[in-house]
Amino acid sequence: MTGAQRIAEFAARTLKEGVPSQVLDAAHLHFLDALGIGIASSTVADNAGWAAAASAGSASLLLGGTAEPGAAAMINGALIHALEYDDTHIASVVHGSAVAAPLALAVAEMSGASGRDLILAYIVTWEVAIRIGLAAPGGFQARGFQVTSVGGAIAAAAAAGQVVGLNPERAISAIGIAGGQASGTLAFLANGAMSKALNPGWAARTGIEAVRLAQAGMTGPSSILESTFGIMNTFAGCSEGLEAQLATLGEEWLLPQAAFKLYPCCHYIHPFLEAVVQVMARGVNASNVISLTAFVPQPAAPLICEPWSRRQAPVSGYDGKWGLAYCMALLLVDGHVDIASFESAPRAIVVAVARKMVWEPMQEHGFPDRFAAQINVETPLGQMSALINQVHGAPDRPLMIEDICTKFAANAGRKFSPERVRSLEGMILGIHDMGEIGELTALLRF
Repeated sequence: MTGAQRIAEFAARTLKEGVPSQVLDAAHLHFLDALGIGIASSTVADNAGWAAAASAGSASLLLGGTAEPGAAAMINGALIHALEYDDTHIASVVHGSAVAAPLALAVAEMSGASGRDLILAYIVTWEVAIRIGLAAPGGFQARGFQVTSVGGAIAAAAAAGQVVGLNPERAISAIGIAGGQASGTLAFLANGAMSKALNPGWAARTGIEAVRLAQAGMTGPSSILESTFGIMNTFAGCSEGLEAQLATLGEEWLLPQAAFKLYPCCHYIHPFLEAVVQVMARGVNASNVISLTAFVPQPAAPLICEPWSRRQAPVSGYDGKWGLAYCMALLLVDGHVDIASFESAPRAIVVAVARKMVWEPMQEHGFPDRFAAQINVETPLGQMSALINQVHGAPDRPLMIEDICTKFAANAGRKFSPERVRSLEGMILGIHDMGEIGELTALLRF
């Protein structure tokens, strides 16, 4: 049995039988988080014009209004990912909600599906994308690809195919077609381009278009994952780990392990911000930092440390989201890092503090299973150090439900009234029991 066949069978079984309650509970919270981020993102000036790229249709846009379903999934996915505030399954380095949420929302509207099918499609997308990432830990990134977008295209097609009711043969073809169109490089790092935000949205769109093509009779390769020129070998350099990962689909559920973000920047930076908070509590601030050394897991360094001069002085606020030194300096200067921190051009005072910082490889880090950080700070008060073994928000350091709801309220509150925010929260957290989703989408597209 090929990987595509296993995935299609898992997706069909999940839509038919449902999932354990703890998986469903986690999915509701992650879906809530994703939509809140997308709503907040729609208020950022740089993102406000993206609807112009979408053709007309009836699927909801978080920017307001509607668009054709594939285009809506693309734009909504870009909005959710653009703030770098969306969740991460740490070991696979998959930002699942940025694919799963826009895909599930668009395909449910396109097919008239229930809230139950929407949230189950969301779960399927997450679970499949995680397995593809875990099949080759770090392999996609080493070749310059974002596993979220490459694996996300496969996952999106698998989920969407079941929502629209493809037969088994066409469901497998949809997965094969999607894999042939998978993409998403890390080339944006060269100049801080915003196109990185598009990667998961494009994966969601690819899933929808692949399903439409399979419906129309187009065939796709059933061995799209494991063949010589398949996804795993082409994008990650190996396929040996795939079978073991797919073997437990539907038996071991991994979505509940996904981590929520507390800061709108690259997740690799978050433990370093925690470390800065610790030394700030002991008297460190922007004015008394003589030097700061960050010890960074080597696999994370290309994204947040290279080139170091750019990570100290980014070319734009958006580019600053991957600047380890810049983000730590923001926290030291302002006392916080939030959405507004990246809405304006880099400030000279922040860059000046960032230029007091250097980085060195961390020797024992456990990456990617753990996002760890260590800093040493020289001040007139002496040297201070802080060590974070795992980022806050990970399953072994979880957020409280209240924290997640507070984050949603703050994000959605950038656009909507407190009353509408409360209504949205209640509907999203109860979406599994919602027969029709029209009331929810009407509130979202306002």
